[in-house]
Amino acid sequence: MKPDRADAFRTERAEMLRLCGELDEKEWGTASKALGWSVQDVVAHIGATCRSFFTPSMVTMMRMNDLERTNDLFVDKRRGRTPSQTVAEYERWTRVMGVAARLPLDWVRVPMAELGRFPAGLMIGGAMTFDHHTHLRFDIVSALGRPVPGTDANRMATVLEWMFAVLGNQVRSAQPAWFVDPLTIELEGLGGGTWSVGPGGVVTVGPSDKPAATITGRAEDFPEWATHRADWRDRDLRISGDVDYSARFLDFARVV
Repeated sequence: MKPDRADAFRTERAEMLRLCGELDEKEWGTASKALGWSVQDVVAHIGATCRSFFTPSMVTMMRMNDLERTNDLFVDKRRGRTPSQTVAEYERWTRVMGVAARLPLDWVRVPMAELGRFPAGLMIGGAMTFDHHTHLRFDIVSALGRPVPGTDANRMATVLEWMFAVLGNQVRSAQPAWFVDPLTIELEGLGGGTWSVGPGGVVTVGPSDKPAATITGRAEDFPEWATHRADWRDRDLRISGDVDYSARFLDFARVV
């Protein structure tokens, strides 16, 4: 079943706005788990990214070959703003993004820096839901010692849809010579499922017929270790098959 990306984005946006309304001045300035960024910087980043989809900044996002450096540049331009100014930009442009997420745009494929080309609907609804999900849970509340917000099957399915699209493009672009046999990834729990990742960046829903190994874990843990916010070795992963080959893949794969 295809996830409802617009609903997933709307719900994650509401979670972020709720948190922003609770933060005090000290918390806004607290160092987040995103290297070099404060909590306010992280919110500024999300607002700036949403804004970029509807302004000439989109050209920069499309053409740059270092997305993380581009994100730093956008954040640097917003340093010195007050938290209320940061929230105002975030609220305005995420509202526009929420409207765009409801449009049938998957027929258009657009590039996003070095991540490759994606259906526009997936990039708008999927990428930005993923951005909210990971930054909120693993960069902001973990740094503040606040409770981790809950999630649901639709939001997780939206996040995973985007992440496997990026992962496929990553493998396709890098073409690692050692990656010659497919792997099956099984993610259990909310929004989970089974995917096959094969040579050439071929990602399909369902298990591979003859995988070198099957990697099994929790769907809710995947955004943390697959972005290298945590080492996969420190999470509850089970590997059936070629352990060394799987470990090499898990060290290589990094979704941004």
